[in-house]
Amino acid sequence: MTDTTTADLARIIKEHPFFAGLDEKFCDLIGDCAAAEQFEANTYLFHEGEPANQFYLLRHGRVALEIKSPGHGSIIIQTLRAGEILGVSWLVPPYRLAVDAKAIELTRTITVDAACLRGKCDEDHDFGYEMMQRFTPILVQRLHATRLQLLDVYGAKS
Repeated sequence: MTDTTTADLARIIKEHPFFAGLDEKFCDLIGDCAAAEQFEANTYLFHEGEPANQFYLLRHGRVALEIKSPGHGSIIIQTLRAGEILGVSWLVPPYRLAVDAKAIELTRTITVDAACLRGKCDEDHDFGYEMMQRFTPILVQRLHATRLQLLDVYGAKS
């Protein structure tokens, strides 16, 4: 992790496209739980089944979301880029990751501690509702992308 102040993190969070228009006090809450981090190319950020202890705001680079398929190996279901969010499982019990995430190239993130943020959501329900409104469409979009990729790999059957 790099040496970045909480104020710097809150500013970076506020400027991240995913959090466009987010109230400054909410950016500060996220910043309290965050740290800057970087991952070298071909490094896994996390693996399927692990606890969803954080999520990532992608600032630079690309990350492949992969699932393992018997007889097919790893299948890339989506590639994420700067400006996107990685690791949405932090929001839904039992807080387990559903995919592998691999940096395709040098990737810089703001990494947010999920337990810290869940606690802040519990303390401030307006904040929790805002997080749900922002993350739920991402969950649905990722589920849809996975479905389409699986149809492509295994072929649609009638």
